[in-house]
Amino acid sequence: MNEIIKAMHERRSIRKFKPNMPAKEDIEQIINAGLYAANGRGKQATITVAITNKALRDKLSADNCRIGGWKDGFDPFYGAPVILIVLADKNCATSVYDGSLVMGNMMLAAHSLGLGSIWIHRAKEEFEMSDYQKILKELGVEGEWKGIGHCAVGYIDGDMPEAAKRKDGRVFWAE
Repeated sequence: MNEIIKAMHERRSIRKFKPNMPAKEDIEQIINAGLYAANGRGKQATITVAITNKALRDKLSADNCRIGGWKDGFDPFYGAPVILIVLADKNCATSVYDGSLVMGNMMLAAHSLGLGSIWIHRAKEEFEMSDYQKILKELGVEGEWKGIGHCAVGYIDGDMPEAAKRKDGRVFWAE
């Protein structure tokens, strides 16, 4: 089995992270893998916002928790110190698909570097809020963007989860 397919088989969603910050070079490699994701008509209509600032990460966690309907204090990012937020151009017809491929590439890249990751939703709702629109403006991001997902990244705290059994009846051949 080649290394890419092996990584696809082995990668798991991680729900417990150590607080240690991964090396910036590793974070950059993960983001770069996302930049090379396939995208509709070659438009490259996605961006990634890398959150490594703890105060901003914690604000994002609290807002995500509230949107998700959990009790105060729950961390929907499971302690991951890095949150990579994928946003897509609202005017691009393939935005959700393109952003999803970016997320997939980044999660595989994190795994290949010995880091854990998990896709967390509610980025759409967050980036409809004025606070997050303001953050984008402060970062120099122009245009209209919709949140696709959060790729929470960090060192795994514990054992790698086992793979769930794959369901039968999900492949059909028309030969």
